[in-house]
Amino acid sequence: MVTSPYVLVLSLMLSVSLLLFLFSTIHPGKNLPLSLRDENDDLLLFRRASGAGSPSHAAATFTSTSSSRSFPAKFARLGARNSRPKIAFLFLTNSDLSFSPLWEKFFSGHSRYYNIYIHADPSSKFAPPDGVFRNRLFPSKKTERASPTLIAAARRLLAEAIIDDPANFYFALVSQHCVPLHSFRYMYDALFGDSISAIKAYINPEKYKSYIEILADEPNLFERYTARGEQVMLPEVRFEQFRVGSQFFVLTKRHALLVIEDTKLWKKFRLPCLNKECCYPEEHYFPTLLSMSDPKGCSHYTLTRVNWTGSFDGHPHLYQPEEISQELVHELRQSESNYSYFFARKFTPDCLEPLMKIADTVIFKD
Repeated sequence: MVTSPYVLVLSLMLSVSLLLFLFSTIHPGKNLPLSLRDENDDLLLFRRASGAGSPSHAAATFTSTSSSRSFPAKFARLGARNSRPKIAFLFLTNSDLSFSPLWEKFFSGHSRYYNIYIHADPSSKFAPPDGVFRNRLFPSKKTERASPTLIAAARRLLAEAIIDDPANFYFALVSQHCVPLHSFRYMYDALFGDSISAIKAYINPEKYKSYIEILADEPNLFERYTARGEQVMLPEVRFEQFRVGSQFFVLTKRHALLVIEDTKLWKKFRLPCLNKECCYPEEHYFPTLLSMSDPKGCSHYTLTRVNWTGSFDGHPHLYQPEEISQELVHELRQSESNYSYFFARKFTPDCLEPLMKIADTVIFKD
């Protein structure tokens, strides 16, 4: 008796459904892969962003002002005073932006040099803040710690920022628990230099590095590499290529495009983990991808300070109001790299009041 091909297909579909059901029972919640609908939505978004950031599109939006210079037409029409590149601040959150008043002070007076984008978990009780954050909330999907959903959310923010404004040159990912340690002017000048240097960023963007932590010799790295299975990451990512680092970064536009156009590594990092205890894809995807693609174009260190002293369950030290002081700010700024730290995390929401008290005299004094 010959079995109908339709029966075979139906049997296969039922088998796959049963396996998925059993897998979800054993590995609930955070270890499930993204839904097909979310993946398709993201793919369309990334294609739009890739087109908006491509060299051919950039050439179409640039207007020649001399035989040796070209600037975005958007800025050429507005005048030279607006021709500087911008920093896109990407807020990734699953709760209210408790420190929005502090960020308001940080951004005050610099509207021509930055943009804000917010990805807030739609399942959380998020109250969109006013002021500079008004109407900066973009279509978001559910996120969970230690899952590929955090990678997907960061990629969405990068894509939205690329599409929104061609002048976005740097992309700074921060969380609701992050606070600035310097004034906006200090950060902008540290990244771009003076007015002439900032404009030259359009002409020679390869000179500018991305600031992302990339570490190769960390404890438990092999366990994290094999969290999905011993051979699963092969052949795309060998263990010798696997990296770890902070999920908070400051990327250049060329690296932001590289991230959203990637499919090779994403198809590996989006897979669910078998070993949940060692599964932190958001700490590995970005450092591994950029280390494999353009290691010399990255600083290999982050600009966001985190205190891992006394960490618990994978969470860093959580600063309390009584710890906030001028001395703490100066301590958090100190770095062994070429730059002072620009941001720090994590702070409890009630740290806002003591931070605001020293904002003008300490944090933003430079």
